[in-house]
Amino acid sequence: MSPASRLSRELTRVYRDRGPALAEALIPRLQNFAAAHPRLQGATGRLDLAPGDAMLIAYGDQVRAPGRPHLATLRDWIRRHADGFSALHLLPLHPYSSDDGFAVIDYYAVRRELGGWDEVRALAGERRLMLDAVINHASAESRWLAAMLAGDPAYRGFFLEDPGWDTGAVVRPRTTPLFTEIAGRRFWTTFGPDQVDLDYRNPRVFRAVLEVLLFFLDQGAEFLRLDAVGFLWKAPGRPSIHEPETHALVRAFRAALDLAAPRAKLVTETNVPHAENVAYFGDGYHEAQLVYNFALPPLVLHAYATGDATRLSAWAAEIRPPSPRTAFLNFLASHDGIGLRPLEGLVPEAEVARLVERARAHGGEVGYRRAGDRELPYELNLTWWDALNPPGEDEAVGLRRHLGSHLILLALAGLPAVYFHSLLGTPSWHQGFRESGIKRRLNRRKFALAELEAALADPGHRFARVLAGMGALFRAVRADPLAPHAVLEVDPRVFAARRDGHRFYVNVGPDPVPLPERGAPRFGEGPVLGPYGFAVYS
Repeated sequence: MSPASRLSRELTRVYRDRGPALAEALIPRLQNFAAAHPRLQGATGRLDLAPGDAMLIAYGDQVRAPGRPHLATLRDWIRRHADGFSALHLLPLHPYSSDDGFAVIDYYAVRRELGGWDEVRALAGERRLMLDAVINHASAESRWLAAMLAGDPAYRGFFLEDPGWDTGAVVRPRTTPLFTEIAGRRFWTTFGPDQVDLDYRNPRVFRAVLEVLLFFLDQGAEFLRLDAVGFLWKAPGRPSIHEPETHALVRAFRAALDLAAPRAKLVTETNVPHAENVAYFGDGYHEAQLVYNFALPPLVLHAYATGDATRLSAWAAEIRPPSPRTAFLNFLASHDGIGLRPLEGLVPEAEVARLVERARAHGGEVGYRRAGDRELPYELNLTWWDALNPPGEDEAVGLRRHLGSHLILLALAGLPAVYFHSLLGTPSWHQGFRESGIKRRLNRRKFALAELEAALADPGHRFARVLAGMGALFRAVRADPLAPHAVLEVDPRVFAARRDGHRFYVNVGPDPVPLPERGAPRFGEGPVLGPYGFAVYS
């Protein structure tokens, strides 16, 4: 079926008799976009990822220097210290009112201190770019909501007002109220009072969001991260997460982009149990091309916390994308916390509770969600280094854990992604948390360029040691992201896998473990792994 036919089919599933007319109105726009963007044409039967591809995750103002746009400073820093990353995920760039960018005021603007779209395009000219599409909600100060409240007929029904439904079954990712009063009207606010949910029952919302996606592609993006996409569609008496219409909307966006920009890639972000998460691959051809591998971070953390990789290995042995047009986006840390919902059905609740207490003992905080009349742990808020390593840990031991965990990341099929703070082994930013009261700030520190460069110039500084180790690790393993992995049985304390000509071994415990190998490895130590040791054989 052609992309145009698929677009009409999916929009009809969502909008019933209004769907075909909406598709017919969109197709000329999409065809014109295709003609104007040859770089985004010519997709093949295989997802176009290359051996050694890896993605760096960073805020646009991650590194700051006086008198320069922050994006230009970040661009220069990556050239000097992280040029091996072929792709870059830039977290939201827009004017915002809260949540460090995820309450968007204007999708078409870049914050002045970052620079402008010229700086974004310059970054896209050097590496493959992913931009955040925050499309479930917008800021309570957004231009779209202001227009709706002012009575602009073009924005009537753009945001979801209290429909008077039974909302008892709604799945909540937060403990804040579901509804917030703004200008005397009650709006649906899944993620908090400053983030107002769009109402996709209105076809004009789909069209406006599609225009945002096309605009991002026009600015040089290749990957589009669909933030919190599972919550797009709400229905009376329903969980209002992963509704059939939500999947149809994702397929409609995919069909539209297959028509306008077939080399563009949709990446779904759904911090939920594993089976729900991977459902966004769809049939492997018509929904998301990449899905965040949300179960991986807490399972790796669980392995190191228990000294036993059994649960991680059992899960990894079963996962695979459904087609060569899809891949996992593998990560261990991001700008958010370490999600715990993906452990549901994989790790007993008592063991999850121990991870929560361990995170607190390591100086972290815990974010919660509401489920009925209960508050349940939702995510661990601390940096990846602190999640792995207890306070006062010898840095040499901490470095082994940190590098070993990232070797697990590279052992699995998929596109590896590394958060800026994991590239350095940053400690949790307690000052930022104290000053703001925002738990996620523990993992969102920004750096003055001079301060960061001074640390990296000192070979004994943790940042310099971690950056050097991560660079060596990623240079040693330049696997094809689409090459499948096979989990090997070695020892419960060792995660072992074979992939793309490499054999990976990671000891998640404190005791030495012999390996079924001879001679020196390509990277790491062997044939006996010391405490928290790791090795790559080729």
